[in-house]
Amino acid sequence: MAISTQSAGGPQQHLMKEDFKAFYGIFAVGFVVFLAIALVGQALGWQWRSWLPGAEGVKSVTGGVKTAVYTFMSHLL
Repeated sequence: MAISTQSAGGPQQHLMKEDFKAFYGIFAVGFVVFLAIALVGQALGWQWRSWLPGAEGVKSVTGGVKTAVYTFMSHLL
């Protein structure tokens, strides 16, 4: 009789870690891209919040970018 050395849920747990890494990888790239757009728009005095999905009602730059990234990522699923 062979004894398994894997913990319960081994393959599923590995997939969850990969999904976690992929989610935060996409989030980080999206955050950097949207932050660059927001910073350029802010520096030039443009109304950049209307360009980013979901950022229209947010007051801070980082809050608007974070909201835009989450809205963008919801469209990927």
